[in-house]
Amino acid sequence: MAVKISQVSFEHHRIALGIGEAEPRISWRFDGDVANWTQSGYTVEVFRYGQAEPQLFHANSSDSVLVPWPTVSFASAESAQVRVRAYGEGDLPDTPWSEAVTVETGLLAEDAWSGAQMIAADKPTEVNLPHQPVLFRKGFSAAGDIEKARLYITAYGVYEAYINGGRVGTAVLAPGWQSYKYRHVYDTYDVTDLLRAGDNAIGIQVGEGWYSGRLGYGGGTRNLWGDTLGAIALLVITSPDGTKEIIRTDDTWSSGTGPIITSELYDGEVYDSRLEQAGWSTPGFQAPDTAQWVGVKTLDAPHGQLVAPDGPPISRIEEIKLQQILTSPTGKTILDFGQNLVGWLRLRVAGPEGSTIKLVHTEVLENGEVATRPLRYAAQTDHFTLSGKGVQVWEPTFTYHGFRYVMVEGWPADDTLLDESSVTAVVVHSDMEATGSFKSSNELINKLHSNVLWSMKGNFMSIPTDCPQRDERLGWTGDAHAFAPTANFLYDATGFWRGWLKDVQFEQVDGAPPVVVPAVPSSGAAMPTAIWGDAVVANPWNTYLASGDLDALREQYTGAKAWLDHGVPRNAAGLWNRSNFQFGDWLDPLAPPDNAGQATTNSSYVADAYLVYVTGLVAQMASELGFEDDRVRYEEWASELKTAFREAWVNPDGTVFNETQTGLALPLYFDLFDGEDEAEAAASRLQKIIVDNDHLVGTGFAGTHLLGLALTKHNLTDTFYKMLLQTTVPSWLYQIEMGATTTWERWDSLLPDGSLNPGEMTSFNHYAVGSVANWIYRVVGGLAPAEPGWKTVKVNVIPGGNFTWAKASYVSPYGRISTEWEVNDAGFHLRLEVPPNTRADVTLPGSGGTAQRVVGSGTHEFSVPGFQA
Repeated sequence: MAVKISQVSFEHHRIALGIGEAEPRISWRFDGDVANWTQSGYTVEVFRYGQAEPQLFHANSSDSVLVPWPTVSFASAESAQVRVRAYGEGDLPDTPWSEAVTVETGLLAEDAWSGAQMIAADKPTEVNLPHQPVLFRKGFSAAGDIEKARLYITAYGVYEAYINGGRVGTAVLAPGWQSYKYRHVYDTYDVTDLLRAGDNAIGIQVGEGWYSGRLGYGGGTRNLWGDTLGAIALLVITSPDGTKEIIRTDDTWSSGTGPIITSELYDGEVYDSRLEQAGWSTPGFQAPDTAQWVGVKTLDAPHGQLVAPDGPPISRIEEIKLQQILTSPTGKTILDFGQNLVGWLRLRVAGPEGSTIKLVHTEVLENGEVATRPLRYAAQTDHFTLSGKGVQVWEPTFTYHGFRYVMVEGWPADDTLLDESSVTAVVVHSDMEATGSFKSSNELINKLHSNVLWSMKGNFMSIPTDCPQRDERLGWTGDAHAFAPTANFLYDATGFWRGWLKDVQFEQVDGAPPVVVPAVPSSGAAMPTAIWGDAVVANPWNTYLASGDLDALREQYTGAKAWLDHGVPRNAAGLWNRSNFQFGDWLDPLAPPDNAGQATTNSSYVADAYLVYVTGLVAQMASELGFEDDRVRYEEWASELKTAFREAWVNPDGTVFNETQTGLALPLYFDLFDGEDEAEAAASRLQKIIVDNDHLVGTGFAGTHLLGLALTKHNLTDTFYKMLLQTTVPSWLYQIEMGATTTWERWDSLLPDGSLNPGEMTSFNHYAVGSVANWIYRVVGGLAPAEPGWKTVKVNVIPGGNFTWAKASYVSPYGRISTEWEVNDAGFHLRLEVPPNTRADVTLPGSGGTAQRVVGSGTHEFSVPGFQA
């Protein structure tokens, strides 16, 4: 099979329309089963819009990921078609030209917005109440032929745009959630096909979203970034001769309200279809007498904060069919979709005018009824009032829910049968490219993998949230820290992380980030605490390991340094100040329901262990970035802190302050013991603790994501297999046995008798404990990056736990990597596929690491005769 280029991309954009980089780096992936294929050079063809001939640029380089833009910088709204050809080393075949891919910049400077203004309805805004969504419209004329048209748009709130009645784009809840004070994303759309010569109209609907909606627990806070909904847009229509017509938001627009009465993130949407105004975004619209349209006023525009997106938008990704209809003990009708998901329902229904359907969304049932207590101050309830004008298709616009079950009241059964044809669950999340897959002979582990995947999908909503259902849904940094390696296997999340990490750095105060980003007052302002604060180091590093993007690492280096140099309150030894609050090993299984931080491992001990670790990571960052003085300084500091940690927490006999699963896993993984003998003795003690605990989990947020890695590092993989396969609480598979379809916040969010955990933090969709999947992909699947960006793949399958086979794949920056192995009577057999321009370091099982070999691209078969796990 020949080698070909399967994809050309720019920076980390899935679609390179309206990007913010004037010199976008180019990457290409390969496809083809050619042995030991490496690239000796490449040619990039750039055909700029408006030029007569393309330009060719050649480089003698093996680089194929994030190579420099080869020519002059783009201006605003400039585009080009790019294709690539790569040349094989020596006698290896060259690739044919790739498909041409278009790249186009957005608006790179304030003056490119051509005077567009942020407009709001010319009416008083709501005070301490939900904001009713606002409609904005403007009619205009387009002359002659239209070659292309672009809409640049964002909002104070979340928006949907329409041209001539047609929906613009597929994004929902746009522009997502950012730290709007520092970074406000605008979006770019190709709207050429929506326009026509002559009369046209543009409409924008804006809801409160995160910008001015209620956020945080305990009742939350409204209007964190502003109290007035607004929109700013620029429509640029280009004729074949290059002339442009500009339609901008200004005081010539009009505004009104429509059928959405309220639409809140936590509480849901109230929609009265009797108030619909057909054709409101079409030319010649005449408002009905019952509607009130007024003028607009202008607000201060966020020009200094307007940026193109780094990651993909939130979109409708898939649909889930109704599985069954239940009747509760009190006679309520409950829909069961069989999967805890994030999104909303789409209804197809007819009924009497003025009748209202009520939809209450929950994750679980309690005593056969929808369990709303875990939602706290979030209602997750939609109300849809029918128009009486035949069959209506409706879904909410500016809210989202975390749910498996929906209680339905007021369904007009005489007019529409309630079944899978009339209700559909719509799944939404950030539209990242799926990259990782896993399957094995153990169906419970396969279900765990599925649950981890679903919890990631439900919580990667523009930012990495802790949960999608209750009055929280915040960007907790500690959760993201623990889960990032797993996320980076399942999806290409590099652009997603790049945007969020910019906000993390913007929000740092004296080096310390908030524990949730964007910052929400009810969760606390910027505060120094380990693990959560350490995300400013660990998350950029993990993103670098996945992507190999040095520029993104460089962007975050200042924040990482500031955390260590200024953000951490220290004692005389340079460790954490003991009076400082720490979350510690949050949600340790033995923590009481009303005190999640009351762990069996001392929180300051946990904090100090992480401090040594992240100091070493900053030294590695400095080394990768070529900052030699910094590398030396942080390496020396890490060594000093290791000594201080040992003096504070390690006894002369090598035991530690807390001989617990977390208390031993952390120093084992972070190399805090003095020499191999002391570490091996500690590993043996950890193993005994686990055995004495019947192989059940004893870790919280601090220890769970590292426990398996620490055990495997010290040749105790079989011990962790036994832990992984336990089915009683606390364990990963206990959740599966209890019917979970996502991973839970608590090990026992649902108690063995089927009742809800009495703690107020009882989410059934939290990804943190799903971080164990990182171990599964590395050890059972055998795949990990051996160097940043997967240029070299580490392949090290370690069979165990009565697994007879497994297969895993990962779409790396270079192409698809896969393993497929089995153990049978003949021994161990592995089939490995390595993409062109990469290599793999392969370790075979049962060799103690001695049977290591390096292979290039292609398909490889390995066997270990007689091996039995």
